[in-house]
Amino acid sequence: MLKQSPAPTIDLGPHNWLGLWTLYLREVRRFIKVYTQTIIAPVVTTLLFLAVFALALGGVARGVGGVPFMEFLAPGLIMMAMVQNAFANTSSSIVIAKVQGNIVDTLMPPFTAHELTLAVALGGATRGVLVGAVVAVTMSLFVTLHVHSVGYIVFHAVAASLMLSLLGVAGGVWSEKFDHIAAVTNFVVTPLAFLSGTFYSIERLPDAARTIAHFNPFFYMIDGFRYGFIGHADAPPLIGLAVLTAVNAALWWLCYRMFATGYKLKA
Repeated sequence: MLKQSPAPTIDLGPHNWLGLWTLYLREVRRFIKVYTQTIIAPVVTTLLFLAVFALALGGVARGVGGVPFMEFLAPGLIMMAMVQNAFANTSSSIVIAKVQGNIVDTLMPPFTAHELTLAVALGGATRGVLVGAVVAVTMSLFVTLHVHSVGYIVFHAVAASLMLSLLGVAGGVWSEKFDHIAAVTNFVVTPLAFLSGTFYSIERLPDAARTIAHFNPFFYMIDGFRYGFIGHADAPPLIGLAVLTAVNAALWWLCYRMFATGYKLKA
């Protein structure tokens, strides 16, 4: 009687690199497939913001800290486009999967909680950085973009996109329906973004409002990114590096715990 040979197995090793790369590509292909909505639309929206400030509010003739207002404003608009799209990518991916009931396709493969967090978050961060690059190139046709420090530009682009991508993961896992993630967008992301100094220098705010602004992590990502372009910052740039690093570490831990415990993911 012939002995049945055991089924072949695949040794994935201590890390499932192939699965991680596959999940990351899935997240990237999600937004690339509908690039008119995920890449081109943010460019048009950002240019409309630029036109409003330049034409309707007379931004061309104004200045902030000795820097022409449009050159001061442009980095903030680029950053806004980056982080909003990074957040939208991860939050929509998880909420749609939960609502449609196919979140199991993500949870069933042999991933650790760290690998799930990394793949999904990097997918959102990739969209954010890509949108920012396209917006910057397009905006450079209308506004002069100087480069003071490439390192600060790259760090803040990646760190800020990752921060909002992780926030999108946490928000998506917490949300049980689309209304919940819309609430996170409307009552957390949008207020923090608009009160971060994107359209103004916080030095012009009253003392109390300026102090409150320094507790907003969005302020540091805008301020540091702008410093990379114009060499002017409202806060010490090194403090911004520390704040973004700390916030990303905290959000990473939160997302890791959500996946590790199956919070609102497993019945």
